[in-house]
Amino acid sequence: MKYDVSVVGLYILDVLGRPVAHIPEAGNVEFIDQIRLTVAGTAGGSAVDCAKLGMKTLAVGAVGNDEKAGFVVSTLEKFGVDTSLMQHLDAVPTSSTILCIRPNGDRPALHQRGASGHFSIPESFYPQIFDTQFLHMGGTGLLDAMDGKPTLALLQNAKARQCTTSFDLIAPNSRTIDLVEPLLPYIDYFIPSIEEARLLSRLFTPEDVAQFFLDRGASTCVFTMGAAGSFVSNRTTKFYVPAYEVAVVDTTGCGDAYTAGFLAALHHDFDLETTARFATATSALVATGLGSDAGIVSFDHTWESMGKLKAKVFQR
Repeated sequence: MKYDVSVVGLYILDVLGRPVAHIPEAGNVEFIDQIRLTVAGTAGGSAVDCAKLGMKTLAVGAVGNDEKAGFVVSTLEKFGVDTSLMQHLDAVPTSSTILCIRPNGDRPALHQRGASGHFSIPESFYPQIFDTQFLHMGGTGLLDAMDGKPTLALLQNAKARQCTTSFDLIAPNSRTIDLVEPLLPYIDYFIPSIEEARLLSRLFTPEDVAQFFLDRGASTCVFTMGAAGSFVSNRTTKFYVPAYEVAVVDTTGCGDAYTAGFLAALHHDFDLETTARFATATSALVATGLGSDAGIVSFDHTWESMGKLKAKVFQR
């Protein structure tokens, strides 16, 4: 196979600043400690992290033809991501977000929707996209042209070509379940946050929420739960994994990092529980810095860090 993972979906430029206690009045200036630009989004953040974890990564998505597009594509390429299937669309901007990171870690965001909502995938791309072990679809909910039947066709074809599929979404509402439910039989690893999964299922306990999606065809449910860790469930096993204790700077992209760590661990043939612990360590490292790829150096560094990090006392 040419790639270890094809990452399809939402690619965003994040502009982050910290700490932002308040916005200055009128034309006044406040000084902050740090500003960063990163490639983010439910696909973009995972693509960068997969590459940093040593996976041969293909990016599949869209940017505009603006100054932001140059940063997104050049940054992906800097980390070794293949961008040959990134589309450059006229008349729409690159999807972008400004995040003001509060001293307490809150992340109020200003988002400009753009190219990620307008791209589609021609079948001529399929041979390259599916020349991979894993296909991750990230961003359903903000992928207007891809949401629905186009994503269903992508996942169906991925499974027909023996790809292992994973899936995450973003900004769900009460109607998003109508987009997600037809996809579930073609998803090997369903990896939303517990808050997103609860909204879709209208259930509460991780066990009940997971069963909702398993009953509708998902093979394995993996719910990220922030400081509470994560929960993994399939038809033969279910377990919780506690979070690691770290000095949290910013949680932007922690879920996307978890996905990348999960796929990297599966690529190394780890068992499911070790996979979830490695994904947790990947996410924890990102929380120690600003932006969706902070703290991740390499696969080996993450593995070594996992051995040194202390697990939190688990609280459901």
